[in-house]
Amino acid sequence: MSRAPASSLARWLGPAIATLAALGLLWFVFSLWAAAQPLAAVGVLALGGTALVVYGTATSVAWKYLFPGVAGILVFVAFPLVYTVQIGFTNYSSSNLLDFERSQTYLMEQSVVDERQAYSYTLHSEGSQHRLRLLPPEQADGTRGPALVTPLLALEGSAPAGPVLLQPQGDLKLGPALDLRGLIAHRPGLMGLQLQVPGVSAPLRYAGLREFGVIQPLWQAGPDGSLKQLATGTVFKPNFETGFFESAAGERMPPGFKVGIGFANYTRMLLDADFRGPFVSIFIWTVLFAGLTVLFSTALGMTLAVMLEWQNLKYRALYRTLLFLPYAVPGFISILVFKGLFNQNFGEINAILDALFGIRPAWFADPLLAKAMILVVNTWLGYPYIMILCSGLIKAIPSDLYEASAIAGAGPLTNFFKITAPLIAKPLTPLLISAFAFNFNNFVLISLLTDGRPDFLNTKLPAGTTDILVSYTYRIAFTDSGQNFGLAAAISTLIFVMVAVMALVQLRITQRTENKR
Repeated sequence: MSRAPASSLARWLGPAIATLAALGLLWFVFSLWAAAQPLAAVGVLALGGTALVVYGTATSVAWKYLFPGVAGILVFVAFPLVYTVQIGFTNYSSSNLLDFERSQTYLMEQSVVDERQAYSYTLHSEGSQHRLRLLPPEQADGTRGPALVTPLLALEGSAPAGPVLLQPQGDLKLGPALDLRGLIAHRPGLMGLQLQVPGVSAPLRYAGLREFGVIQPLWQAGPDGSLKQLATGTVFKPNFETGFFESAAGERMPPGFKVGIGFANYTRMLLDADFRGPFVSIFIWTVLFAGLTVLFSTALGMTLAVMLEWQNLKYRALYRTLLFLPYAVPGFISILVFKGLFNQNFGEINAILDALFGIRPAWFADPLLAKAMILVVNTWLGYPYIMILCSGLIKAIPSDLYEASAIAGAGPLTNFFKITAPLIAKPLTPLLISAFAFNFNNFVLISLLTDGRPDFLNTKLPAGTTDILVSYTYRIAFTDSGQNFGLAAAISTLIFVMVAVMALVQLRITQRTENKR
């Protein structure tokens, strides 16, 4: 008898939840649209609507499992990528953060208080209401006009619709004046007031915790979008090529606004000699850094893996554990430890070199030594990974091959070059390509160890001799003067293309390896 109500409840519960979710989605989309975010509203509507269709209708079960992954790729991979590419075609920077309308509004909202018409005031409470007492500004002869007061005001509610007419205080007795804490508490109500002095055309507005005054705008908008500076009469017109309001003499008025500049950031990387020099050097060092790291780590890791497979070696498990430790320790800790070891004055490495050879290399000041130090540290961090890979691949080689080689009288080097290396090279190659791509963007090592220093001299944008492309991009975008987000986005797009090409090469090599098996 109880199954019918339960079945009826289940039949109505699903549509009710779907309806509530649809209403919540529409409310959120409307809020984004009202906040002047049309693209975000359209994106949320498309994504949320698709989710409602997938989970609210009788679609394929497979899509119910695939949708979260597809949505995650679109939100966290595709959207940031498209947004970064789009920024690369603009002048977006710390000097050009706003759009044109917001930049114009910001300037139009600038104002100044006319000190000649500034009235000091006190706020007096009378029950739940308040009254302001204003003192006129001091005249040239040191005298002041009579004090003025407002009628009783309810500052906690909405501000009066029009100006509040001031009257002479006369014999009116006022309650105690509120202290600074009381003024701050009633600041929202005070800011909404307009006070009208008899015989003065302009109303008084809130100008701080101590005075009301006549507030004069600094700019006047023109019909063509230009702005006239009232104090000087200079006209600033918007320049949609540079993203600034500029006068006829070329003077720029911040803040600038964001505009599209086409391929200017990309052509700057290629055609600007002052920028191209450090950029090319950093690009070459990035490729060498990633390539040499993979080469040294592979040589060391493969050698240790072969040695650890020697059956007559005692305590192999202990050696393997000790050699694996650099991979077990968090990388940032190892990097900071090495930064202390390589310290020119107090580091243990220089202390040993000084004791043996009488030298104290400037690891962080000399560009060549700094690069050598980076390669040493990164090889230390990377060889355990290669050693583990090679150990697993070596164990997969049939032992019959080594037995036949021993019968033929071959030595360890012959076994390595004729058996071990050829058989592990193919499956190891895609992994080495991925290691190259990882080191191509190894921001943590450069940032913690050298921070890109020592810097190049006489460059338009700060650039370090040990910077790789990703750390150079970070410095352009966030740390050094200018904060040129558009240029950083263009470089990031270039890095993405390079890494994507390496990923495609890796996939091709992997497919060929699998087809040959």
